[in-house]
Parts: sequence; structure tokens; C-alpha cells
Amino acid sequence: MQIPWANILSWQSLANLIDILVVWYVIYKLIMLIRGTKAVQLVKGIAVIIVVKLVSALLHLTTISFLMDQILTWGVIALVIVFQPEIRRGLEHLGRGALLRRAGQDQNRIAQRMINELDKAIQYMAKRRIGALISIQMHTGLEDYIETGIPLDADISGELLINIFIPNTPLHDGAVIVRDNRIAVAAAYLPLSESNTIPKELGTRHRAAVGISEVTDALTIVVSEETGGVTLTKNSQLMQDMSQDEYLKYLRSQFIVEDKEPNQWDKIRERVLRFFASNGGDHHVD
Repeated sequence: MQIPWANILSWQSLANLIDILVVWYVIYKLIMLIRGTKAVQLVKGIAVIIVVKLVSALLHLTTISFLMDQILTWGVIALVIVFQPEIRRGLEHLGRGALLRRAGQDQNRIAQRMINELDKAIQYMAKRRIGALISIQMHTGLEDYIETGIPLDADISGELLINIFIPNTPLHDGAVIVRDNRIAVAAAYLPLSESNTIPKELGTRHRAAVGISEVTDALTIVVSEETGGVTLTKNSQLMQDMSQDEYLKYLRSQFIVEDKEPNQWDKIRERVLRFFASNGGDHHVD
């Protein structure tokens, strides 16, 4: 049997592959956006309703099936009304995303300013052993934790961060959450990790930092009140007692986009061109 390579390498096959990849990417980004927010519970509720609808249809439960149909029909309008703030934030996030523009010098400049202000605050508090807990939202939403804090919506400045964590002030107990290069809230509560791998000498701040890194992709900075040591956590990884050069290098690697690095669409285009070239194709990809 001969393999129909001409059909496999056709433009339609490539278009179908791109179609599947785009849908997968959109679903992935939606999951990352709602992860850590109330929308997760909403999705679970919708899943339950769909399961009940399918079971009632299979068992010919007419009344239950009718009720589920009504819920699904009118629920869309209710969701738009109830979750209007979340939908607006999601659209704003999409508008700032890489699909509409590349991360350029302006974004790097803003990120570098944030890093400089964080460094200013970290150095001041570490030398004076002022405890601090700062969590920076990455891709996963932190809405559930932001709601537990006191809203600030302020520009990031070293002086403001220092003032927040000065002992015996109203906002010093809890975490500062940074979202979109702004201080969203202070005195927020983060989930405590129950991991047995955390050293016993580390306190509640470190457990909270590890805890938020276990359920989201947030990057969290901890300044120890006992030793003045600086610890970073991300993706359940505990990076303890980092020097200034070490944590600055790590922060830059997370927030500064290198101009020499090609964007994802350039990488995909290059791979497609290499694929057709290796198979003797003469296709042109715009």
C-alpha cells in the first residue's frame, strides 16, 4: 500500500493542523486565565449541568431535560451580567496580549522599572530585617486572593512597598499582590502550603509563598523577618537566601523580553518552511 503523501502534505491538511493548534491554544489560554479565580467553580457547575442534561436525555427524563435546557438557554445571558467585570478584564488582557502587538521596548522599560522599585524595597527591608511578602501575577489569575486584600491600585514604588511592610502599620500583615505592573492590593491572604519539604525554620510567609506557587504560576518574593534573607518561589520551587545579583537576574529572566529571541509565530513559520523544504515542496508561506 502506498502512502498518499501528496494528500498528507496538502495545504488543506496543513490548514486543518493549524486550525486544531489555534483552538487548542485558545482553550489553554482560557484555562490559564480562569485558573485561581471564581470562574473555575463556574466551569465545574456548567459541567455538572451538561452531565445531568446528557443523563436525563439518555434516560428520557423529560422534565429534568426541559429544566436543563432552560438553564443552558438563559444561563448565557445571566453569566454575561454576573461576570461582566471578569469578561471586561479578560478582553483587556487580550488587547494587551501578544496576539495584537509584540512585547517591545516600552514593555521592557515598564518591567525594568518594576524590578528596580522591587530591588529598592527588598534591599531596604532585608538590611533592617523587615518581613515582607510580595506576589506578582503572571498568567494565572489571582482574583480570589486579591479579593481578600485591601485595594490600592497604585503604581509600584520602593517607598510605598517599604511603608506597607513597616511593622505595626495597618497593611503590614499579609501579602502585597502585583498585577499588570501595579500594586493591586495589600494585606491579602495566600494559601499555606502543607509540604513537608519546607525547612522547619521557615515561617508563615514562606509557607504562604510556596502555597501560592503550588496553585498558580505567580512569582512570590519573601524577605525574612528573622534573618533578612531573600527567597523567591515559583511553580512550587523554593529559591532560598538569594543574593541581590541572583534575584535580579531571575526577575529579569521572567519579565524582560530579549529582542534577539524570535516570537512564537516566527518559530512556527520557520518550522513549517523547514518541513516543506525537507519534503521537496515548493509551497510559499506568508
